[in-house]
Amino acid sequence: MCGIAVITGRADEQMLRHMMESMRHRGPDDSGTFLGDEVSLGHVRLSIIDVQSGRQPIQSLCGNRCIVYNGEVYNFQELRQNLEGKYRFSSNTDTEVILHLYEELGREFIHHLDGMFAFAIYDAGELLLARDRLGIKPLYYGKLDQGELAFASEVKALKDCRDVREFPPGHFYTAADGFVPYYHLPRRNPLDRPVDEILRLLRENLTEAVRKRLVADVPVGVFLSGGLDSSIIAAVMKSHIPDLHSFSVGVQDSPDILASREVAAYLGTRHHEYIYEEEEMKEILPRVIYYLESFDMPLVRSAIPGYFVSRLARGFVKVILTGEGSDELFSGYHHLKKFDDPEELSRELYEITSRLHNTNLQRTDRMSMAHGIEARVPFLDAAFIDLVSTLPVDRIRAEDGQMEKWILRKAFESYLPEQIVWRRKQKFSEGAGSVDFLAAVADAQIADEELTAANAAAPVPLRSKEELIYYRVYADHFGEPSTADLVGRTLRY
Repeated sequence: MCGIAVITGRADEQMLRHMMESMRHRGPDDSGTFLGDEVSLGHVRLSIIDVQSGRQPIQSLCGNRCIVYNGEVYNFQELRQNLEGKYRFSSNTDTEVILHLYEELGREFIHHLDGMFAFAIYDAGELLLARDRLGIKPLYYGKLDQGELAFASEVKALKDCRDVREFPPGHFYTAADGFVPYYHLPRRNPLDRPVDEILRLLRENLTEAVRKRLVADVPVGVFLSGGLDSSIIAAVMKSHIPDLHSFSVGVQDSPDILASREVAAYLGTRHHEYIYEEEEMKEILPRVIYYLESFDMPLVRSAIPGYFVSRLARGFVKVILTGEGSDELFSGYHHLKKFDDPEELSRELYEITSRLHNTNLQRTDRMSMAHGIEARVPFLDAAFIDLVSTLPVDRIRAEDGQMEKWILRKAFESYLPEQIVWRRKQKFSEGAGSVDFLAAVADAQIADEELTAANAAAPVPLRSKEELIYYRVYADHFGEPSTADLVGRTLRY
């Protein structure tokens, strides 16, 4: 897990290093550059795989190909076995496997990668960039004054660019072809299976998704809110990591703090928690928004406990597994209960899953990387998504439509205490206790007329006084309104 920076055209080492420095939090362990006649590549490294020998950029032995890479490819060892004998390896990293697989297969190599990634490969005059299927790893691009392009893992690295845009998930890019899609999120295609078979397949596929994400040369832990999703992930991990570290945060006696203690005791994890005060939320808000690169109200609310729990975890582990994506796949949010028509519900689930790249996945990436740890999301494993896309939506939740994620609860009900399995859904900000405090602060500080005037001038609608506070902090960091249209909006909350 790292940060990458790319500039097309003649080398501009000073600009490249400024871009890299702005993302130093993403790669506190190492850095490197490649300065060519047609492209400059920069990398800041968080060492996860092959800690000693995996520094980037990595060049092919012939010297005319080079890669910078952010992410993890979980099947890299299998891919390497098929390449050994044809290519000489100088490291044990997944990064080098990607480069040689590209040399072996050309652009078709992208379909063989199982993981989360954003990378750039320079190949003797041609630059190819790609982003993973769902956009778990971030990537942005913008234009420079002479028509060159710059690419980077975070918006803050592109402050010298104009017309900054998000690199679309599931695409690769070349100058000749522009953006080319290689993946489309599967639409629901229900298959008629007995419930027992569905339950077995869910257990087997999610267990495999977790197992793949334990590959690391550094300690791996779990964010444990005590909700269904993180508790399932923790339970599966515990069978592979006997000395599993778990982490939870919240205000005193918040629902997540109490539930996570119960799950940790049941599973026997080495549990860590941090109790934060309301004033701490105000204090860290500017830092949260700076790293988050968003003013979206629901996202900022959940980023606050995300910031605290990432800060807590960094003292013990370098890789974290989380429960992100489950609510989108299994109809976990309260607003979804109003959808009685299976077709309408299917469309809504597709929509919110396809928007994860600049909502919850952005929050997960930015808050973890702000503290130099890598977050992995087993529920968004490509094979697991394919499986869930074959489940009829009327099997996902209880027949009355009121128990969200019913099928997932049934699949794992023997793994956890009954009261945890059937605990009602709470958003991260609700469970951790950060949902109401800043809203009350905003209501006390901002008059109705002030919100109306601000909305008249803002480039996007500001939905509350609370969001106006977040927007003003965002504008202080990133300018107004230069990048506001990059901010993903949570449409229903």
